[in-house]
Amino acid sequence: MRWRIVTATKPATAVVPQRIAIVGGGPAGLMAAEVLAGAGLGVDVYDAMPSVARKFLLAGRGGLNLTHAEAPDVFVTRYGPRRAEVGAWLVEFGPQQLRDWAQELGIATFVGSSGRVFPHEMKAAPLLRAWLHRLRAAGVVFHARHRWTGWDGGGALCFATPDGGEKVGAHATVLALGGGSWAKLGSDGAWVPLLAARGIKVERLRPANCGFDVAWSEHMKQRYAGTPAKNVGAALMAPDGSVTRHAGEFIVTEQGVEGNLVYALSAPLRDAIETAGSVVLHVDLVPGRDQRRLMEDLAHPRGRDSLANHLRRRAGITGVKAALLHEVATPFDLAAPERLAAILKSLPLRLVAPRPLDEAISSAGGIDFAALDENLMLRAVPGTFCAGEMLDWEAPTGGYLLTACFASGRAAGLGVVRWLQSAHGRLQP
Repeated sequence: MRWRIVTATKPATAVVPQRIAIVGGGPAGLMAAEVLAGAGLGVDVYDAMPSVARKFLLAGRGGLNLTHAEAPDVFVTRYGPRRAEVGAWLVEFGPQQLRDWAQELGIATFVGSSGRVFPHEMKAAPLLRAWLHRLRAAGVVFHARHRWTGWDGGGALCFATPDGGEKVGAHATVLALGGGSWAKLGSDGAWVPLLAARGIKVERLRPANCGFDVAWSEHMKQRYAGTPAKNVGAALMAPDGSVTRHAGEFIVTEQGVEGNLVYALSAPLRDAIETAGSVVLHVDLVPGRDQRRLMEDLAHPRGRDSLANHLRRRAGITGVKAALLHEVATPFDLAAPERLAAILKSLPLRLVAPRPLDEAISSAGGIDFAALDENLMLRAVPGTFCAGEMLDWEAPTGGYLLTACFASGRAAGLGVVRWLQSAHGRLQP
């Protein structure tokens, strides 16, 4: 590969401006760039794709769920085992600060009925356009089609570009390369072996907010793939006997199930499958009625009604819900009102595998927090900071993922500023 060396050339008597390299142009990288440009530093953003924030734009295509209006003490619980680490970022830049930041860009937000926060225009593109305009006005320089390939022997960043290899020196670097889902949008996890080669511990990337495989019958695949099961509940029992419940809807796919109700439970479902090989998700097809009342309704004589009509009239079970019932119920179950009611209230749906990582909305795993200091700097590579989904945390959809990505980018940017102040006594804008 042909290499081009990029250096800053100034007269010996001049002060060389400090330039920071941001590798990755998603929300975390762009937020780090904003913080650093605001501190008077020169900022270069490198991204492997032809344009930045492609996954962000896709996430906002159906309505950009920017954050959530939950109380802070509830909001932070969505990050599970990493609530302490992520919570430290959110103290400085949480949901309300994110909404205020969007307002400064001219993007007003509103709280939906579910507590999710959206821009009034619903789309991600207007926000991104306004943000990039502000970043460019602040002096941030963007370099498209620059795929990071690691460091050279002297610590310079190496990039593969359409014009050949390029080596870049920087006073500090922020890596914000995303996780391992949606490779076609640039989040491909190719950075994992590059960091592992430097002795940095990286937890295996796994699918998060993903669908799961179910061994459907051919009838279910052919007739109901793509059909939503609406107004249902789901319950998952943990090994300690505790039960997690969610309500909403999911979609039957040819391979299994996906959708918000499944995504909300994807982390424990995935972990249970890794431990036991499969897991049973209990689905409540009639959440508006308790089991006793449902049994009494089903016990009414059918008369000349078919079973299908009886289920429709007495329990509101039709279409995909009826198909789900027939996937698991035996003729004996269907003939006994007590057993039928029990299955309708807790239909056992066996999930056998998560869908592949590249299909997932996000990924779990990433850089172990023990490899980072309090400023999100890699202990093994001083001057290199990390942010966003490449760190070892995960969260459900609902605005939690984006909020933490923004907040981590800001934390990393501030970490760079503090490190430069500590290392050099003062910044050199």
